[in-house]
Amino acid sequence: MPPVPVPPYGRPPLRTVQVLDGAGPGSGAGSSAHVRSLAGGLAARGLRVTVCAPVASEGEYDFTGAGAQFEPAAVSALRAACFGADIVHAHGLRAGVRAALALRGRRVPLVVTWHGAGPEPGPAPLRGLTRLLERRVARAAAVVLGTSSDQVDLARRRGARDARLAPVTVPGPRYVACEGDADKVRAELGALGRPLLIAVGSLEPHRGYGVLLDAAREWRALDPQPLLVIAGEGRLRPVLARRIATEGLPARLLGRRPDVAELLAASDVAVLPSRWEARSLLAQEALRAGVALVATAVGGVPELVGDAGVLVPYGDSAALSTAVASLLADPARRRALAAAGPAQAAGWPTEDDTVAQVLAVYDELMERHR
Repeated sequence: MPPVPVPPYGRPPLRTVQVLDGAGPGSGAGSSAHVRSLAGGLAARGLRVTVCAPVASEGEYDFTGAGAQFEPAAVSALRAACFGADIVHAHGLRAGVRAALALRGRRVPLVVTWHGAGPEPGPAPLRGLTRLLERRVARAAAVVLGTSSDQVDLARRRGARDARLAPVTVPGPRYVACEGDADKVRAELGALGRPLLIAVGSLEPHRGYGVLLDAAREWRALDPQPLLVIAGEGRLRPVLARRIATEGLPARLLGRRPDVAELLAASDVAVLPSRWEARSLLAQEALRAGVALVATAVGGVPELVGDAGVLVPYGDSAALSTAVASLLADPARRRALAAAGPAQAAGWPTEDDTVAQVLAVYDELMERHR
């Protein structure tokens, strides 16, 4: 790693540890991409950055290429990485718990960004455990940064001393479509001559894919019949695959794909059926790419999307099915949404804005702890 420049104000370089936990909801592609972007921006501003994350994340997101030092997310490695840190910044609830444990007995400020999929429904003991962890993380953090307004409100209810809205922005797509690319993608997927719908995200319960397949059942009656493709992996793959096969649904599970930007560019409609989202990565990518979006009106989605997408209630397969079918039957409406998407995205914070806000929080905390 190249030498880190000394900041112009003469102080030694601030050392920050970014903690990312790849286990569980809320620690997926969006938070990993955010940490990669943040690490690069902080390193470019003269900070010494260490990223503690699963080894697989380093292979996919190349944190060292962004100017950070990488350490695996093992407990011992995390505690060692935090030794001598000026600021520890955890991303997600699980990462916040681990960082708080690693900092026990040390006077190092902890910042926690709450990415996430919201509390999972389930038995009362599981919900109670989630609330307990939320309280511990909220109270351990010097500052909680919520990526949507409802997360800020939740952090305050859980006892956060200082909770602030800090919308994260992930890097824009670097893919530039060439003539014929969309036809090649559609041919590969078997979608020539028929509409192509896309959903992207881990195959986990909070993603709402069961409801999505309920909607796909209704799309069998459309002519031409659309093809739904789902890019992502997770524990629900066997369940979803069985439903697709036994019910004859016009859907395909693609697994993890490195070419999501290309898939989006070839699609007619992007679908986000999640039970909860903060600042959905798919919604950001779809609007930036000018792809019509149908999404559930949950979490931070309405404030992210505004009028640039079609919003439906979570769990309402009929509303989801009707919204998609209506868009497929109305090319003019799809074109209007395609134009509205980039305009909406232009009002989001930039990567530089996000880095500047985080750096301002770090500077404030360092002044407090002098």
